[in-house]
Amino acid sequence: MNFDLTNDQKMLQDQVKKFADSVLAPVAPDIDKSAEFPWDNIKKMAKLGLLGIIIPEEYGGAGFDYISLAIAIEEISRACASTGVIVAVNNSLVGYPIMQFGSEEQKKKYLPLLCNAEKLGAFGLTEPNAGSDVAAMESTARLDGDTYILNGTKRFITNAGEAGVYVVFAYTNKELKHKGISTFIVERDIPGFSLGKHEDLMGIRATANCELIFEDVRIPKESLLGEEGEGFKICMNTLDVSRIDIGAQAVGIAQSALDEAVRYSKERKAFGQPICNFQMVQSMLAEMATEIQAARMLVYFAGHCKNKGMTRFSLESAMAKYYGASMAVDVARKAVQIHGGYGYTKDYPIERIYRDAKILELYEGTSEIQKIVIARELTR
Repeated sequence: MNFDLTNDQKMLQDQVKKFADSVLAPVAPDIDKSAEFPWDNIKKMAKLGLLGIIIPEEYGGAGFDYISLAIAIEEISRACASTGVIVAVNNSLVGYPIMQFGSEEQKKKYLPLLCNAEKLGAFGLTEPNAGSDVAAMESTARLDGDTYILNGTKRFITNAGEAGVYVVFAYTNKELKHKGISTFIVERDIPGFSLGKHEDLMGIRATANCELIFEDVRIPKESLLGEEGEGFKICMNTLDVSRIDIGAQAVGIAQSALDEAVRYSKERKAFGQPICNFQMVQSMLAEMATEIQAARMLVYFAGHCKNKGMTRFSLESAMAKYYGASMAVDVARKAVQIHGGYGYTKDYPIERIYRDAKILELYEGTSEIQKIVIARELTR
């Protein structure tokens, strides 16, 4: 693999970095405090093509590759973790499965709406009693004539409170276990569909995370994504792509932590000199920078595997997500330590960055699940 970015990737990186620094970073503390969904900035990013980075131009997207998507998510997340995951979900968890598994009619109907922010996307998989164990989901969809009747509850759904298009998973045949799961595209205003509890999160607080409640919701038969029983395959393939994004988000969050630590260590003085002169601080900074670069290369390699058209890249994406998540939490912790007592206050950004980092070890498959995926691939 050539690690040199293409001219298009460099241009995208420069464009997103400038936008993130000038538009996203200034409001990140405010939306963290208020938990207000950043619609204005989302619409601005839509105009830049960032809500459909991997979607072909014929459907309103930017037509970039998966390394480009990782580059963009890293830069956005470096400035604002909440905005980073909002954009990642719209691209990888909603736009991607519709692009990959949807009918031509579904692509033409939904992809342009997702790309121009007319409707935002959300991914309805996790349930109150089913997280890592996807097959334990309780949601069902029963075919009745020309419609499916959907019942169930989804929880911890990013973008849910503001989305207009939902990719939802439910059993159409529970006797078949995971082979009986199917996928549906559900629109916001359909009768019987409502929003439940809005989560008061520790980090990524501006992501409109809430429950989805389906009570005898009649979904048109043509809203089935793929074929009946393909839901588990669609889910796993989609998560492979999304884990590239989350690895990239981890790199962005960690980079922001390192930037803050370097800045503070040069300003803060102890014993008559900046603390960056002390070997203990230098050791932490060196470890942080090296870990970030290692995670970035794992993310790029996973994106490279997807770009090559590999049918299976679960190992590479799980490694990128697992290492990236643990790295980001460790880097943020060290950055807090370098700040000393000030790192434990809201006077400095590192407190928010530390809270944002923790979610990386939980969503899109916990770190423990990533290790299971990696081990299974190694022993396949």
